[in-house]
Amino acid sequence: MLKQQIKILLLLLMASVYSFASEADTSKVEARQKNLSIVPLPVVAYNPSNGLMLGLAPGANWFMGDAATTSISSGLGTVIYTTNKQLILTAKTNVFLSGDRWNLLGDIRYFITSQPTYGLGTGPNSNKVTASGYELDDGTFSKPIDTSQMMEFNLFRFHETVLRRHQSTRFFYGLGYHLDIHSKITDNLLDETADPPVYTSHYLYQEAIGMSHTNYTTSGVSVNLLYDSRDNSINPYSGRYAFANLRLNPEFLGSDKSSSMLWLEYRDYVHFDKKRPSHLLGFWTYAWFVTSGDVPYLDLPALGWDQFGRSGRAYTQGRFRGEDLWYGETEYRFPLQKGKETIGGVAFFNLTTASSRYNDIKLFDYLNYAGGVGLRIMINKKSRTNINLDYAIGQYGQHGFYLGLNEVF
Repeated sequence: MLKQQIKILLLLLMASVYSFASEADTSKVEARQKNLSIVPLPVVAYNPSNGLMLGLAPGANWFMGDAATTSISSGLGTVIYTTNKQLILTAKTNVFLSGDRWNLLGDIRYFITSQPTYGLGTGPNSNKVTASGYELDDGTFSKPIDTSQMMEFNLFRFHETVLRRHQSTRFFYGLGYHLDIHSKITDNLLDETADPPVYTSHYLYQEAIGMSHTNYTTSGVSVNLLYDSRDNSINPYSGRYAFANLRLNPEFLGSDKSSSMLWLEYRDYVHFDKKRPSHLLGFWTYAWFVTSGDVPYLDLPALGWDQFGRSGRAYTQGRFRGEDLWYGETEYRFPLQKGKETIGGVAFFNLTTASSRYNDIKLFDYLNYAGGVGLRIMINKKSRTNINLDYAIGQYGQHGFYLGLNEVF
Protein backbone atom coordinates (compact mmCIF):
# COMPACT_ATOMS: atom_id res chain seq x y z
CA MET A 1 0.00 0.00 0.00
CA LEU A 2 2.83 2.41 0.82
CA LYS A 3 4.37 1.90 -2.63
CA GLN A 4 1.00 2.72 -4.21
CA GLN A 5 0.75 5.94 -2.22
CA ILE A 6 4.32 6.96 -3.13
CA LYS A 7 3.57 6.37 -6.82
CA ILE A 8 0.44 8.52 -6.59
CA LEU A 9 2.38 11.31 -4.85
CA LEU A 10 5.09 11.27 -7.53
CA LEU A 11 2.55 11.32 -10.37
CA LEU A 12 0.69 14.25 -8.83
CA LEU A 13 3.88 16.21 -8.22
CA MET A 14 5.07 15.55 -11.80
CA ALA A 15 1.68 16.63 -13.17
CA SER A 16 1.71 19.82 -11.12
CA VAL A 17 5.26 20.68 -12.21
CA TYR A 18 4.40 19.95 -15.87
CA SER A 19 1.27 22.12 -15.73
CA PHE A 20 3.19 24.90 -14.02
CA ALA A 21 6.04 24.80 -16.56
CA SER A 22 3.72 24.62 -19.56
CA GLU A 23 1.64 27.52 -18.32
CA ALA A 24 4.74 29.62 -17.65
CA ASP A 25 6.09 28.89 -21.17
CA THR A 26 2.88 29.66 -23.05
CA SER A 27 1.95 32.78 -21.14
CA LYS A 28 5.49 34.27 -21.21
CA VAL A 29 4.68 36.39 -18.22
CA GLU A 30 7.48 38.73 -17.29
CA ALA A 31 8.91 38.47 -13.79
CA ARG A 32 7.81 42.01 -12.95
CA GLN A 33 4.17 41.14 -13.76
CA LYS A 34 4.11 38.33 -11.24
CA ASN A 35 4.53 40.81 -8.40
CA LEU A 36 5.85 38.26 -5.96
CA SER A 37 5.43 39.37 -2.37
CA ILE A 38 6.98 37.35 0.47
CA VAL A 39 6.45 38.06 4.16
CA PRO A 40 8.65 35.97 6.52
CA LEU A 41 6.34 36.46 9.50
CA PRO A 42 8.06 35.50 12.78
CA VAL A 43 6.11 33.43 15.31
CA VAL A 44 6.45 34.07 19.02
CA ALA A 45 3.31 32.87 20.75
CA TYR A 46 1.95 30.83 23.62
CA ASN A 47 -1.06 28.63 24.28
CA PRO A 48 -1.73 25.75 26.70
CA SER A 49 -1.63 23.08 23.98
CA ASN A 50 1.70 24.07 22.46
CA GLY A 51 3.45 26.03 25.18
CA LEU A 52 5.86 28.66 23.84
CA MET A 53 6.00 28.57 20.04
CA LEU A 54 9.00 29.88 18.10
CA GLY A 55 9.55 29.88 14.37
CA LEU A 56 8.47 31.37 11.06
CA ALA A 57 5.14 31.51 9.27
CA PRO A 58 6.14 32.77 5.82
CA GLY A 59 3.46 33.88 3.39
CA ALA A 60 3.68 34.64 -0.31
CA ASN A 61 1.30 36.19 -2.85
CA TRP A 62 1.87 36.40 -6.59
CA PHE A 63 0.24 36.40 -10.02
CA MET A 64 0.77 33.58 -12.52
CA GLY A 65 -0.44 35.78 -15.37
CA ASP A 66 -1.84 39.20 -16.21
CA ALA A 67 -3.39 40.59 -13.03
CA ALA A 68 -6.37 41.81 -15.07
CA THR A 69 -7.39 38.25 -15.97
CA THR A 70 -5.65 36.10 -13.34
CA SER A 71 -6.60 35.82 -9.66
CA ILE A 72 -3.91 36.25 -7.06
CA SER A 73 -2.16 33.07 -5.87
CA SER A 74 -1.16 32.55 -2.28
CA GLY A 75 0.96 30.27 -0.16
CA LEU A 76 1.28 29.99 3.60
CA GLY A 77 3.79 27.92 5.53
CA THR A 78 4.97 27.30 9.05
CA VAL A 79 8.22 26.14 10.55
CA ILE A 80 7.54 26.06 14.29
CA TYR A 81 9.07 24.35 17.31
CA THR A 82 7.45 24.52 20.73
CA THR A 83 8.54 24.07 24.33
CA ASN A 84 6.24 21.02 24.41
CA LYS A 85 8.69 19.43 21.94
CA GLN A 86 6.35 19.77 18.97
CA LEU A 87 7.50 20.25 15.38
CA ILE A 88 4.95 21.82 13.02
CA LEU A 89 5.78 22.04 9.31
CA THR A 90 3.14 23.10 6.79
CA ALA A 91 2.86 24.32 3.20
CA LYS A 92 -0.59 25.37 1.99
CA THR A 93 -1.22 26.84 -1.44
CA ASN A 94 -4.04 28.24 -3.56
CA VAL A 95 -2.64 28.77 -7.08
CA PHE A 96 -4.42 30.23 -10.12
CA LEU A 97 -2.64 29.67 -13.43
CA SER A 98 -2.71 32.25 -16.22
CA GLY A 99 -6.21 33.39 -17.10
CA ASP A 100 -7.55 31.34 -14.20
CA ARG A 101 -7.71 28.32 -16.50
CA TRP A 102 -6.58 26.07 -13.64
CA ASN A 103 -6.81 26.30 -9.87
CA LEU A 104 -4.47 24.15 -7.74
CA LEU A 105 -5.15 23.60 -4.03
CA GLY A 106 -2.35 22.10 -1.95
CA ASP A 107 -2.04 21.11 1.69
CA ILE A 108 1.15 19.42 2.92
CA ARG A 109 1.84 18.92 6.64
CA TYR A 110 4.25 17.09 8.86
CA PHE A 111 3.60 17.21 12.59
CA ILE A 112 5.37 15.70 15.55
CA THR A 113 2.84 16.96 18.00
CA SER A 114 0.45 16.57 20.90
CA GLN A 115 -3.11 17.79 21.27
CA PRO A 116 -5.88 17.40 23.82
CA THR A 117 -9.07 15.67 22.75
CA TYR A 118 -12.44 15.94 24.43
CA GLY A 119 -14.58 13.16 22.99
CA LEU A 120 -17.10 13.40 20.17
CA GLY A 121 -19.95 15.85 19.68
CA THR A 122 -20.69 19.24 21.23
CA GLY A 123 -22.44 20.17 24.45
CA PRO A 124 -22.24 18.74 27.99
CA ASN A 125 -22.61 15.12 26.81
CA SER A 126 -19.70 15.15 24.37
CA ASN A 127 -17.48 13.36 26.88
CA LYS A 128 -20.18 11.36 28.65
CA VAL A 129 -18.72 7.90 27.97
CA THR A 130 -15.39 8.62 29.62
CA ALA A 131 -16.77 11.11 32.16
CA SER A 132 -19.10 8.52 33.69
CA GLY A 133 -16.91 5.51 32.98
CA TYR A 134 -17.36 2.79 30.39
CA GLU A 135 -19.41 -0.24 31.46
CA LEU A 136 -17.35 -3.44 31.31
CA ASP A 137 -18.59 -6.97 30.63
CA ASP A 138 -18.81 -7.80 34.35
CA GLY A 139 -21.02 -4.79 35.09
CA THR A 140 -18.24 -2.64 36.59
CA PHE A 141 -17.08 0.63 35.08
CA SER A 142 -13.78 2.02 33.87
CA LYS A 143 -12.30 4.92 35.79
CA PRO A 144 -14.05 8.19 34.85
CA ILE A 145 -12.10 10.92 33.02
CA ASP A 146 -13.36 14.44 33.62
CA THR A 147 -10.44 16.31 32.04
CA SER A 148 -9.08 16.78 28.53
CA GLN A 149 -7.31 13.72 27.12
CA MET A 150 -3.85 14.57 25.82
CA MET A 151 -2.65 12.62 22.80
CA GLU A 152 0.73 12.49 21.09
CA PHE A 153 1.07 11.56 17.42
CA ASN A 154 2.90 12.12 14.16
CA LEU A 155 0.97 13.26 11.10
CA PHE A 156 1.95 13.28 7.44
CA ARG A 157 -0.59 14.86 5.10
CA PHE A 158 -0.51 15.31 1.34
CA HIS A 159 -3.62 16.81 -0.26
CA GLU A 160 -3.59 18.09 -3.83
CA THR A 161 -6.65 19.14 -5.85
CA VAL A 162 -6.53 20.17 -9.51
CA LEU A 163 -9.50 22.17 -10.82
CA ARG A 164 -10.28 23.17 -14.41
CA ARG A 165 -12.23 26.33 -15.19
CA HIS A 166 -15.39 25.83 -17.24
CA GLN A 167 -15.09 28.07 -20.29
CA SER A 168 -15.36 31.76 -19.27
CA THR A 169 -17.48 31.16 -16.17
CA ARG A 170 -16.32 31.16 -12.56
CA PHE A 171 -17.15 27.46 -12.19
CA PHE A 172 -14.33 24.95 -11.72
CA TYR A 173 -14.35 21.16 -11.58
CA GLY A 174 -11.66 18.58 -10.96
CA LEU A 175 -10.12 15.72 -9.02
CA GLY A 176 -7.92 15.44 -5.98
CA TYR A 177 -5.82 13.00 -4.02
CA HIS A 178 -5.72 12.99 -0.21
CA LEU A 179 -3.39 11.08 2.07
CA ASP A 180 -3.32 11.24 5.88
CA ILE A 181 -0.99 8.99 7.88
CA HIS A 182 -1.17 9.10 11.69
CA SER A 183 1.57 7.17 13.43
CA LYS A 184 3.14 6.74 16.87
CA ILE A 185 -0.20 7.60 18.50
CA THR A 186 -0.06 7.65 22.28
CA ASP A 187 -3.03 8.18 24.60
CA ASN A 188 -1.39 9.65 27.66
CA LEU A 189 -4.30 8.78 29.97
CA LEU A 190 -4.98 5.30 28.58
CA ASP A 191 -4.17 2.57 31.12
CA GLU A 192 -5.65 -0.83 30.38
CA THR A 193 -3.84 -2.50 33.30
CA ALA A 194 -5.10 -0.18 36.05
CA ASP A 195 -7.84 -1.30 38.45
CA PRO A 196 -10.29 -0.09 37.32
CA PRO A 197 -8.87 0.45 33.79
CA VAL A 198 -8.72 3.91 32.24
CA TYR A 199 -10.20 4.06 28.74
CA THR A 200 -10.01 7.23 26.61
CA SER A 201 -12.46 8.49 24.00
CA HIS A 202 -9.97 7.72 21.22
CA TYR A 203 -9.38 4.17 22.44
CA LEU A 204 -13.10 3.37 22.84
CA TYR A 205 -13.97 4.77 19.41
CA GLN A 206 -11.17 2.88 17.67
CA GLU A 207 -12.21 -0.34 19.44
CA ALA A 208 -15.82 0.22 18.37
CA ILE A 209 -14.88 0.46 14.68
CA GLY A 210 -12.28 -2.33 14.92
CA MET A 211 -9.23 -0.27 13.98
CA SER A 212 -5.75 0.19 15.45
CA HIS A 213 -5.34 2.85 18.11
CA THR A 214 -1.59 3.35 17.50
CA ASN A 215 -1.46 4.13 13.75
CA TYR A 216 -3.79 4.41 10.76
CA THR A 217 -3.95 5.63 7.17
CA THR A 218 -6.70 7.28 5.16
CA SER A 219 -5.98 7.51 1.44
CA GLY A 220 -8.45 8.51 -1.24
CA VAL A 221 -9.51 10.52 -4.25
CA SER A 222 -12.04 13.32 -4.48
CA VAL A 223 -14.50 14.83 -6.95
CA ASN A 224 -14.69 18.61 -6.62
CA LEU A 225 -16.94 21.46 -7.74
CA LEU A 226 -16.02 25.10 -7.11
CA TYR A 227 -17.63 28.47 -7.77
CA ASP A 228 -15.36 31.44 -7.00
CA SER A 229 -16.30 34.97 -8.06
CA ARG A 230 -14.34 36.77 -5.32
CA ASP A 231 -12.45 39.83 -6.49
CA ASN A 232 -9.44 38.80 -4.40
CA SER A 233 -8.95 35.37 -2.85
CA ILE A 234 -6.76 36.53 0.07
CA ASN A 235 -8.75 39.61 1.09
CA PRO A 236 -12.13 39.71 -0.67
CA TYR A 237 -14.28 42.81 -0.89
CA SER A 238 -16.96 41.22 -3.08
CA GLY A 239 -18.04 37.98 -4.72
CA ARG A 240 -19.03 34.52 -3.55
CA TYR A 241 -17.27 31.24 -2.90
CA ALA A 242 -18.88 27.78 -2.90
CA PHE A 243 -16.98 24.50 -2.74
CA ALA A 244 -18.09 20.87 -2.68
CA ASN A 245 -15.66 17.98 -2.13
CA LEU A 246 -16.70 14.32 -2.10
CA ARG A 247 -13.81 12.17 -0.91
CA LEU A 248 -13.71 8.40 -1.45
CA ASN A 249 -11.21 6.40 0.64
CA PRO A 250 -11.08 2.82 -0.66
CA GLU A 251 -8.90 0.15 0.90
CA PHE A 252 -7.14 -0.56 -2.42
CA LEU A 253 -5.62 2.96 -2.27
CA GLY A 254 -4.17 2.28 1.15
CA SER A 255 -6.94 3.19 3.61
CA ASP A 256 -7.22 0.90 6.63
CA LYS A 257 -10.98 0.85 6.04
CA SER A 258 -13.12 2.08 3.16
CA SER A 259 -15.11 5.25 3.78
CA SER A 260 -16.39 8.42 2.18
CA MET A 261 -16.65 12.03 3.38
CA LEU A 262 -18.42 15.14 2.10
CA TRP A 263 -17.29 18.77 2.54
CA LEU A 264 -19.63 21.68 1.67
CA GLU A 265 -18.53 25.30 2.05
CA TYR A 266 -19.93 28.76 1.30
CA ARG A 267 -18.66 32.35 1.76
CA ASP A 268 -20.32 35.69 1.01
CA TYR A 269 -19.73 39.41 1.58
CA VAL A 270 -22.26 42.23 2.16
CA HIS A 271 -21.21 45.89 1.91
CA PHE A 272 -22.26 48.85 4.04
CA ASP A 273 -20.66 51.57 1.90
CA LYS A 274 -19.90 51.27 -1.82
CA LYS A 275 -17.26 53.97 -1.48
CA ARG A 276 -15.46 51.99 1.26
CA PRO A 277 -15.42 48.39 -0.03
CA SER A 278 -13.46 47.19 3.01
CA HIS A 279 -16.41 48.10 5.24
CA LEU A 280 -18.39 44.87 5.04
CA LEU A 281 -19.95 41.91 6.76
CA GLY A 282 -18.50 38.53 5.79
CA PHE A 283 -20.17 35.15 6.17
CA TRP A 284 -18.47 31.75 6.19
CA THR A 285 -20.01 28.35 6.75
CA TYR A 286 -19.02 24.76 6.11
CA ALA A 287 -20.46 21.33 6.80
CA TRP A 288 -18.38 18.15 6.94
CA PHE A 289 -19.89 14.66 7.03
CA VAL A 290 -18.83 11.02 7.18
CA THR A 291 -21.15 9.65 4.50
CA SER A 292 -20.20 5.97 4.62
CA GLY A 293 -17.84 3.51 6.28
CA ASP A 294 -15.60 4.02 9.29
CA VAL A 295 -13.19 6.96 9.60
CA PRO A 296 -10.44 6.80 12.27
CA TYR A 297 -10.73 9.17 15.22
CA LEU A 298 -8.11 11.77 14.27
CA ASP A 299 -9.42 11.92 10.68
CA LEU A 300 -13.01 12.64 11.74
CA PRO A 301 -14.43 16.10 10.95
CA ALA A 302 -12.96 18.47 13.55
CA LEU A 303 -12.84 22.19 14.26
CA GLY A 304 -9.70 23.92 12.98
CA TRP A 305 -8.83 21.24 10.45
CA ASP A 306 -9.96 23.18 7.36
CA GLN A 307 -7.24 23.69 4.73
CA PHE A 308 -5.77 26.85 6.24
CA GLY A 309 -6.69 26.05 9.84
CA ARG A 310 -8.65 29.29 10.30
CA SER A 311 -11.92 28.06 11.79
CA GLY A 312 -12.72 28.10 15.50
CA ARG A 313 -10.79 31.10 16.77
CA ALA A 314 -10.74 30.81 20.61
CA TYR A 315 -10.63 27.02 20.61
CA THR A 316 -7.82 24.48 20.52
CA GLN A 317 -7.52 22.79 17.14
CA GLY A 318 -9.74 19.70 17.25
CA ARG A 319 -11.65 20.91 20.34
CA PHE A 320 -14.91 19.71 18.76
CA ARG A 321 -14.98 16.53 16.70
CA GLY A 322 -17.63 14.15 15.39
CA GLU A 323 -18.93 12.10 12.48
CA ASP A 324 -20.76 15.27 11.35
CA LEU A 325 -19.75 18.87 11.95
CA TRP A 326 -21.20 22.27 11.02
CA TYR A 327 -19.39 25.59 11.44
CA GLY A 328 -20.63 29.13 10.88
CA GLU A 329 -18.89 32.47 11.29
CA THR A 330 -19.67 36.10 10.62
CA GLU A 331 -17.11 38.90 10.70
CA TYR A 332 -17.67 42.65 10.67
CA ARG A 333 -14.75 44.42 8.94
CA PHE A 334 -14.27 48.17 9.08
CA PRO A 335 -11.55 50.72 8.22
CA LEU A 336 -10.01 52.73 11.03
CA GLN A 337 -8.65 55.55 8.85
CA LYS A 338 -10.54 58.19 6.93
CA GLY A 339 -9.98 57.69 3.22
CA LYS A 340 -7.38 54.94 3.71
CA GLU A 341 -7.50 51.15 3.95
CA THR A 342 -4.14 50.63 5.67
CA ILE A 343 -5.43 50.00 9.19
CA GLY A 344 -8.71 48.28 9.96
CA GLY A 345 -10.51 46.36 12.62
CA VAL A 346 -12.76 43.31 12.83
CA ALA A 347 -15.29 41.82 15.22
CA PHE A 348 -16.29 38.19 14.76
CA PHE A 349 -18.58 35.52 16.15
CA ASN A 350 -18.61 31.77 15.41
CA LEU A 351 -20.76 28.72 16.15
CA THR A 352 -19.88 25.02 16.04
CA THR A 353 -21.95 21.87 16.37
CA ALA A 354 -20.80 18.25 16.03
CA SER A 355 -22.49 14.88 16.32
CA SER A 356 -21.58 11.62 18.02
CA ARG A 357 -23.44 8.65 16.62
CA TYR A 358 -22.10 6.40 19.39
CA ASN A 359 -23.20 8.83 22.12
CA ASP A 360 -26.55 9.61 20.43
CA ILE A 361 -25.67 13.30 20.01
CA LYS A 362 -27.19 14.73 16.85
CA LEU A 363 -26.02 17.68 14.81
CA PHE A 364 -27.50 20.94 16.24
CA ASP A 365 -28.41 19.32 19.56
CA TYR A 366 -25.85 21.70 21.05
CA LEU A 367 -24.10 24.81 19.71
CA ASN A 368 -20.80 26.09 21.07
CA TYR A 369 -19.90 29.72 20.45
CA ALA A 370 -16.93 32.07 20.50
CA GLY A 371 -16.21 35.66 19.54
CA GLY A 372 -13.52 38.27 19.47
CA VAL A 373 -11.95 41.35 17.93
CA GLY A 374 -8.92 41.98 15.79
CA LEU A 375 -6.62 44.48 14.10
CA ARG A 376 -5.67 44.53 10.40
CA ILE A 377 -2.59 46.19 8.91
CA MET A 378 -2.34 46.20 5.11
CA ILE A 379 1.29 45.77 4.08
CA ASN A 380 0.72 45.49 0.31
CA LYS A 381 -2.08 47.59 -1.16
CA LYS A 382 -2.01 46.01 -4.62
CA SER A 383 -2.41 42.43 -3.37
CA ARG A 384 -4.31 43.55 -0.21
CA THR A 385 -2.02 41.47 1.97
CA ASN A 386 -2.90 41.97 5.63
CA ILE A 387 -1.17 41.18 8.87
CA ASN A 388 -3.82 40.03 11.34
CA LEU A 389 -3.84 40.13 15.12
CA ASP A 390 -6.96 38.65 16.76
CA TYR A 391 -8.08 37.85 20.27
CA ALA A 392 -10.96 35.42 20.82
CA ILE A 393 -12.87 34.08 23.81
CA GLY A 394 -14.96 30.90 23.80
CA GLN A 395 -16.65 28.58 26.25
CA TYR A 396 -15.00 26.25 28.80
CA GLY A 397 -12.32 28.86 29.53
CA GLN A 398 -10.92 28.70 25.99
CA HIS A 399 -9.27 31.82 24.56
CA GLY A 400 -6.26 32.80 22.48
CA PHE A 401 -4.27 35.33 20.44
CA TYR A 402 -3.87 34.72 16.71
CA LEU A 403 -1.23 36.24 14.43
CA GLY A 404 -1.46 35.56 10.71
CA LEU A 405 -1.43 36.77 7.11
CA ASN A 406 -4.40 37.49 4.84
CA GLU A 407 -8.03 37.49 5.88
CA VAL A 408 -9.42 34.49 7.74
CA PHE A 409 -11.95 33.95 4.95
